[in-house]
Amino acid sequence: MKTFSVLFIIYFYSFQEISAQTFNSISGKIIDDVSDKNLQNVNVKIFKTAFQTQSAFDGTFQLNNFPQGEYILRIILVGYETKKIPLTVIGNNEEIDLGIIRLSEKLKEERENGFINLSEEELYEDEKGESNTISGILVSSKDVFLKTVAYEFSPTFFKPRNLGSEYSQVLLNGVKMNKLYNSRPQWSNWGGLNDVLRNQEFASNLSPSNVTFSGIAGSTNINTRSSTYRKGVKISYASSNRSYKRRIMGSYSSGLLQNGWAYTISASRRFANEGFREGTLYSANSFFVSVEKKMNDKHSFNFTTIYASNIRGKSSPITQEIYNLKGIKYNSYWGNQEGEMRNSRIRKIEEPIFQLNHFWNINKKISLQTNATYQFGKFGNSRLDYGGTRIIIGNGNQNIIGGGANPDPMYYQKLPSYFLRNNDNLDYSNAYLAEQEFLNNGQVNWTDLFTKNQNTVANGGNTIYALYEDRNDDKQLSINSILYAKIDEKFTLNGAIGYKKLKSENFANMLDLLGGNKFLDVDVYSNNLKEAQSDLQHPNRTIAENERYKYNFILNASVLESFIQTQYNSKKTDTYIALNYSNTNYQRIGLYENGSFPENQSLGESAALNFSNFGVKSGFTYKLSGRHLFSISAAYLTKAPTLQNSFSNMRENNDIVIGLTDEKNALFDISYYLRHPKINLKLTGYFTKQEDQTQISFYFADGLSGLDSAENTAFVQEVLTGIDKQNIGIEMGIEIPIISGLKLKGVVAIGKSVYTNNPNLYLTSDSFTKSLKYGKSYLKNYAVSGGPQQAYSFGFEYSSPKYWWFGATGNHFSNAYINVSPIIRTKNFYTDIDGLPFNDYDENIAKELLQQEKFDSYFLINIVGGKSWKIDKYYIGFFANVSNILNTEYKTGGFEQSRNVNYKTLKKDKSRNLPLFGPKYWFGYGTNYYASVYFRF
Repeated sequence: MKTFSVLFIIYFYSFQEISAQTFNSISGKIIDDVSDKNLQNVNVKIFKTAFQTQSAFDGTFQLNNFPQGEYILRIILVGYETKKIPLTVIGNNEEIDLGIIRLSEKLKEERENGFINLSEEELYEDEKGESNTISGILVSSKDVFLKTVAYEFSPTFFKPRNLGSEYSQVLLNGVKMNKLYNSRPQWSNWGGLNDVLRNQEFASNLSPSNVTFSGIAGSTNINTRSSTYRKGVKISYASSNRSYKRRIMGSYSSGLLQNGWAYTISASRRFANEGFREGTLYSANSFFVSVEKKMNDKHSFNFTTIYASNIRGKSSPITQEIYNLKGIKYNSYWGNQEGEMRNSRIRKIEEPIFQLNHFWNINKKISLQTNATYQFGKFGNSRLDYGGTRIIIGNGNQNIIGGGANPDPMYYQKLPSYFLRNNDNLDYSNAYLAEQEFLNNGQVNWTDLFTKNQNTVANGGNTIYALYEDRNDDKQLSINSILYAKIDEKFTLNGAIGYKKLKSENFANMLDLLGGNKFLDVDVYSNNLKEAQSDLQHPNRTIAENERYKYNFILNASVLESFIQTQYNSKKTDTYIALNYSNTNYQRIGLYENGSFPENQSLGESAALNFSNFGVKSGFTYKLSGRHLFSISAAYLTKAPTLQNSFSNMRENNDIVIGLTDEKNALFDISYYLRHPKINLKLTGYFTKQEDQTQISFYFADGLSGLDSAENTAFVQEVLTGIDKQNIGIEMGIEIPIISGLKLKGVVAIGKSVYTNNPNLYLTSDSFTKSLKYGKSYLKNYAVSGGPQQAYSFGFEYSSPKYWWFGATGNHFSNAYINVSPIIRTKNFYTDIDGLPFNDYDENIAKELLQQEKFDSYFLINIVGGKSWKIDKYYIGFFANVSNILNTEYKTGGFEQSRNVNYKTLKKDKSRNLPLFGPKYWFGYGTNYYASVYFRF
């Protein structure tokens, strides 16, 4: 931190002494073309220079001290058409008054607004329900490649450069909103507030940002300063068949009043009894308030609060067998209860945000922004528990009995494949009955669960089946300051320092006993009553609804972070360099003493974790001419592991991941830009190297070697450390105007993302005392999953002078791969339970068994269109988008199940016509639409 402070002071004071010169000035007044009202906070910038300002309350602006030359003055305000004014300054000390400048409102704004809705609802959720897409980050970009990725590629879970959202940053007024748990932005925290979250500053990949060092996949800063919103009312209604069916939204902004106050409010509701997938209810309410007080020309305060409550039914990944029987809309998580659709896997998020900002214009060249943000709330994911038990006494011993059958309608013993598992004894009769049962019912049988609970309770037992949720209750405080200094007409200096502190309570919460009366808090799968206890401090405890059980712990985290950046912009070159430093601290505090991990193994404080990280990035652009530009950028940075990947089994114990270390990232890209009246093109080549990543997975494994007992099955935590990856490829975006209003556009993304080493793998479990260390997992040269690695798009857009528009695109996707199972690529795969290799191990067969699945390529056609009307001072608009009009069925992702973890069990399963534990897949939407209409005045 001392080093960064010294650098900051040297940069600042060395440039302050640059001698002043006498140059020219330009002034004017900006008003609305229809209402003649003054427009404040309009961005006025001399193109390709550092000269810029904003219009004052009365619409006036003035730019000073720029030299002679030929310029383009750009006047930009969100919601208005950008105006460009050519200027020729031939002398010194000229005072140019442009007089009244009229801006016309943009009638096509709902086109982008509609697309933003797509990004928030087409979020990829992995098996843990965590968003991993980056499409929402990209919607504010004007780059044709990135806009195409956001609008056309997002349904396929394509990720530019195969980087997930954990490598991007989303900021609210300069405050990073990514979760410390997994480093990903939680879109549901502000979903449904499109109108008031449209003011965004986007920095792609390694591009410089004025408020943050950015992640390697870029950053988006959302500006909610109330005085920047256009005055007026907007009401809109939308219909869709994706995640939600209906959306109602309204907003009002006062503009900056004469007393220095400004306020903006917005509210929306999104809802559906069922989305595109069966049983996926959706209910979301969102509220937004921003209030600003401008004290004087130097000081202004802004307060923003966001409340977004989101309840969403999840959908299940399915095997090929399930797909053949039920199709892409099938979802195993729901069933009918007394005529009502009920989903067992509900995600509930309610985490309000409160933020106070202070804007200080120290002088004409230096500004300081200070922010304080507090966020708290709850995040829950529900699921069924079928491990209810009771304790019986026999021969003086206490024993656990109970537990129920797995209620999942996709459980392998309920499917036709189970009765056809023995090739020499095929049971076609029961396979047919199982097929018919699944086709006719095939959903969660809530009535049966209630009945079995009631019968058990009537006989003196405890509840067997229950519905609970995995809960995270977070409290987080963030404080930071951002400094911006304009040294002269070419140099700028900016930096920030911030502190964030998180307290996260994590526990299982009993939601519904499903007709039962109490639930015994022990592990039904344990043979030892002491080891079965969730909390030895309260043994054999029975719980009621809305009580904690299973696990209960606190995660504490804090991050101190700073960055400094300087930029130089001239007529022929642009360059920047940025430095970043952070210090991260984690600790787990166990509130339960787990029976399998007694005393301080699970209870109390874990060892404290500390990570110091740094980053450096730089870029250079050479302008051969106004039409031909070349840029190059590079970065090297380290990144602390996430909370999620720091503890091997945080729900049960304090164990830290063995060999845990920082992640290293090295990046390089080079681009060529062609800016021509007849063609606009960007071509980029990139290389990314990522080292020492960590990954933790949970599953039930059959066929484990190295155990002390004859048992070879267990529910395990798989810890993979030292993962290295490489991403290399090219990106191209091109736009070609054909005639007035009509342009063609094309995008190409060709990448290759692979593992470049064989990381280390070990297993932990409460079924064995010592971790099973299997050494290397041979993943080298396997493809990294994460959507298609090759994507192509070609289409057109037509905008009529009469304010209607239409467009269509054809998109081709290929080279998408399944997520491979690391454990079946270790020595355990060829080792029997006695520790010796299988006698019948065949390397050629093994190679075929371990071949990574490559998904079929596919082609999607999307169309979009809309119309806007202006009637006096009123605006009416309509927008519609239809995606996948050919109703193509395609896989967007999937993973190999890790149930069969050795050669014999996997070979046997794959020899069947229908494997019992085949890969599970996610499928894209079929034909789907989004349509909206708005009214604004």
